[in-house]
Amino acid sequence: MIVAVGELPMILFTVVSQMCVGAFVVLGLVQTVGGVRYSSRVVDRLADPALFALGPAMVAGLVASMFHMHDVGNTLNVVRHWQSSWLSREIIFGVGFAGLGFLFFLLQVLKIGSPVLRRVLAVVTALFGVGLVVSQVMIYYSLVTVPAWNSWATWVQFFGTALLLGALAVGTAFVLVMGRRQKRVVGSQGVAVGEGGSYGQRLRAFFADREVDDPQTAGQVAELLVGSVRGCVVGAVLVAGVLLVSMPVYVSGLAGLGEVGLVSAAHYGAGFAVMRFGLLVLGAFLLGVMAFYYAGFGTKKLPVLGFLMVSSFVLVFIGELMGRALFYEVMVRVGV
Repeated sequence: MIVAVGELPMILFTVVSQMCVGAFVVLGLVQTVGGVRYSSRVVDRLADPALFALGPAMVAGLVASMFHMHDVGNTLNVVRHWQSSWLSREIIFGVGFAGLGFLFFLLQVLKIGSPVLRRVLAVVTALFGVGLVVSQVMIYYSLVTVPAWNSWATWVQFFGTALLLGALAVGTAFVLVMGRRQKRVVGSQGVAVGEGGSYGQRLRAFFADREVDDPQTAGQVAELLVGSVRGCVVGAVLVAGVLLVSMPVYVSGLAGLGEVGLVSAAHYGAGFAVMRFGLLVLGAFLLGVMAFYYAGFGTKKLPVLGFLMVSSFVLVFIGELMGRALFYEVMVRVGV
């Protein structure tokens, strides 16, 4: 995998950024669907802490991408050509998504502004995220001299990564948040801070996570946890199924493109590709199905559920990194 090692910064950036976009979209769906049945307090008690994991992951991905430039100063030169360059648009959408996401995090956690304002900001942030993934796709899809990239499969792979890792990341975050809460001794140290408290109180309460939940609220949060985790698992399994089914179709199409296509297709028959799809099957299907089952126990089986979700996420994440490395490895140009 000589080519892939050289592309390591872009492998990390594309996979991590797509995961963050997918997670943000999935979180929005959880908040929207959950808000139909539960109060905003119940939904926020489960969803808000998961937002905290998106920011550091996105920043790490952006930092990793800078190493691909060799000289960070080149980034400013790239942005100047946003009218014609998908690479420029990728940087603009990436920085916009990270910045708007951070702003939304602050407004949501501190409950600044009206719920309508925060929802509008969330939609705009999600649109920037989708724009980021579209830009990443077009950087490679637009290269007609690389048949392996100038294919519908590039769209499937990139958006598949976003939805697959996004769903598993959110489901895993939910389980870990609830597990952490179970271990805390609230008692007399608990504080109840709503939108009426000061910004400092709200921020301290968020990071300490010592707000007191009445039995009804706690029960509803547990119900929302079960439904959300199961929804995330089902979504991940469906996306994984699409990725697995699409690959044979994609590879057979490459094989019909002549010598260049055959060279690219040969990589998908190697042991590296087999291992990548094995991790996808093990993580998304086997562990995912088990997690779906144990989620039905609610908070009674959180240690088991946490182990399954973390294991599933880690295996699939490694598999997606391998898949992206394979994506760069199959680059074979026509006529060059």
